[in-house]
Amino acid sequence: MISSLRGTVAVAAGSTVVVEVGGVGLKVAVTPQVALTMHVGTVAHLFTTLIVREDDLSLFGFQTADELEVFDLLRGVTGVGPKSALGVLGHLTPSQIAQAVAAEDDAAFRRVSGIGPKTAKLIIVQLTGKLDIRVQAPSVTATTTTSADVLTALIGLGWSERDAGAAIDAVLEDADPSVTGAVPALLRAALTRLGPQRAGSAR
Repeated sequence: MISSLRGTVAVAAGSTVVVEVGGVGLKVAVTPQVALTMHVGTVAHLFTTLIVREDDLSLFGFQTADELEVFDLLRGVTGVGPKSALGVLGHLTPSQIAQAVAAEDDAAFRRVSGIGPKTAKLIIVQLTGKLDIRVQAPSVTATTTTSADVLTALIGLGWSERDAGAAIDAVLEDADPSVTGAVPALLRAALTRLGPQRAGSAR
């Protein structure tokens, strides 16, 4: 079992990254938000799980141990496969998932492509009591690092540093720990602040 890996990013596109470890390029499925934080030539560290099927070996990677834990729990829900579980984590942070389950808010999961009403309710039922993820305010260092990663990702998408920075600052002012402490959530919130206009026109 490959539980984690650290190596140089060789490819980062869509929802896939290739990380070179000891001269071997490992293809890892990640959320699009995680892929946006990966840059060719930089060192990446991912928590991973290897899913073995008769005709396929698939490696899934996450930036935190909480994300990996929730991914494995989601895969245990009837009707939720690896791709759907990854899709959920592409839309919600672990703490947001825990909050949705605690509040029995199945609508949060229905917004994810591939998750229908029946499966959303099953996620609530089957994950109740299994999520021990606390929502904590991020430390100043963690928030600073997260902001820097999101700023880099937004600039890579074509936004100007000024506009990207202003959007991040606006989100951070809301001081929602479930958003400010996680790169995917902060990136989504910043993109929402930036609005529907194309990144290329924001330069």
